[in-house]
Amino acid sequence: MSQAFGFAAKGGLNTNLNSLELLGNPGFATELTNFEVDPDGGYRRINGFTDYGGDSAARPNSSNRILGTYAYADGVVVASGTNIYFSNDGATWIQINKDSVANGGDNYTTFTGRSALTRTNQDQCQFALFEGADFDYGELFIADGANKIFAFRMEGTGELNTRTFFAFEITVDGTNGVKYITVHDHHLCAAGVGDNLNTVYFSVYNDPDDFTGSGAGSVTISDQIQGIKGFRTDLIVFAKNSLHKLVEINTPSNTRIDPIAENVGCLSGYSIQEIGGDLVFLAPDGIRTVAGTARIGDTELSSISRQIQSLLTSVTNSIDSYVIDSCVLRSKSQYRLFYSGAGASSTDAQGIIGTFTGQGFEWSETKGIQAFGLSSVIDYQGIEQKFHGDKDGYVYNHDTGNSFLLAGAEKNILATYKTPDLDFGDIGTRKTLKYIRTSISPEGDVTPVLRIKYDYEDTDIPQPPDITLSDIPLPAIFGSSVFGTATFGGTNDPMVRTTLVGSGHTTSVRIRTDDKKLPYAINGFYFDYMPSGRR
Repeated sequence: MSQAFGFAAKGGLNTNLNSLELLGNPGFATELTNFEVDPDGGYRRINGFTDYGGDSAARPNSSNRILGTYAYADGVVVASGTNIYFSNDGATWIQINKDSVANGGDNYTTFTGRSALTRTNQDQCQFALFEGADFDYGELFIADGANKIFAFRMEGTGELNTRTFFAFEITVDGTNGVKYITVHDHHLCAAGVGDNLNTVYFSVYNDPDDFTGSGAGSVTISDQIQGIKGFRTDLIVFAKNSLHKLVEINTPSNTRIDPIAENVGCLSGYSIQEIGGDLVFLAPDGIRTVAGTARIGDTELSSISRQIQSLLTSVTNSIDSYVIDSCVLRSKSQYRLFYSGAGASSTDAQGIIGTFTGQGFEWSETKGIQAFGLSSVIDYQGIEQKFHGDKDGYVYNHDTGNSFLLAGAEKNILATYKTPDLDFGDIGTRKTLKYIRTSISPEGDVTPVLRIKYDYEDTDIPQPPDITLSDIPLPAIFGSSVFGTATFGGTNDPMVRTTLVGSGHTTSVRIRTDDKKLPYAINGFYFDYMPSGRR
């Protein structure tokens, strides 16, 4: 007599549990590469990335590595090599690391003719936006660890050659360079400054350009600072071996540093992001959050990456060999962190995606996205803009399209989802599988390949061949579907029935695609099987 077994795809990637523990968690994935956890359920193959500028795209600074991107005004600011550029079409770039000395700013012709400000040894950049009441787009600040903070502002909404430009450098501490910046409570804050790596500096209230006037100041801790970020009313200071908070920044007599933790540090200031009302960062023992508690002024630390601890351990053990970058995709409730060698091929670049769900963070892995200068910014029109670059100087629209790019050439997205080994509730019974129904949500014509393996892929027993799921019905959606290509009355989440052969005590399922087709989501599986003996 046949029996049924079904489960939903949920829980995300888990590399931490052993195979016996995973028997009780069939929705987890033991491999989840170039998939993302969908907040609404299931695992969705990720989008790719496309050239910023489309067919007319040009690199801002030849083959020089992209060091930072930031959506500003109606375009994007990009740091590359020893310069900084702006473009609103991806085809034409203007160099903006200039010295605009006029108080009223420069017109386009005067500004583009100015002498360049030298950005010697410019490295990975951080950006901060100060949104003044009288600014069209706000004033943008850029820190790179080797030079003074660079400030840029543009006014006007017409053609680029009709706008007014302001650009200059800000002195924080003599001629020292600045590595980390953030805007907090009407101040521009800076850290990683020259030889004063344990000090946080803050500007005059509502005057981010002035670090010496009334209301400006600095505080020093006993640990090297790795990053800074505002959190509610406090400025969180992330150090190598400790965490602190700068409190009451607007009350000079009470401004001080309070410790949060003395045995938890931060490995990279470029991993710090805010998501779900908490701060997320990469610590030596994985990804942690800084969260507020019910008690006023209290702070809670939590580890949120136990499911992928082995994966993160390999990253943290080699942290100095990677360029780390991260962002939050607000529309997807996702934290994305990418790591790659500065000169490594894009094909070797890796990353992790953490999706914030009702059960906390669920994780997946990426391969083939070299996301240097990664940023996701809500622009002045309230639209989320996402960009990244690579080692060869290309600028991309992040999280869009159906392929990866390498030197402008499209590449397939190789995506793999593999379940744990499933025992159907009884590992001692051999099961003969009759068929499987795969719940899949296609966004277009897709042809995933299904692989069934028995008994932990034992090579001594017959294993069935791969099966291409080539007849996935596309639902007919009024106003967008093309006659003859969709199924009238079809569901958005069809159950695709596939006849199976073979038997075993355990079974694993793998779904894989290697193409440039539209994404799809795997929602779960249903098996029909026949128990056929106990051993």
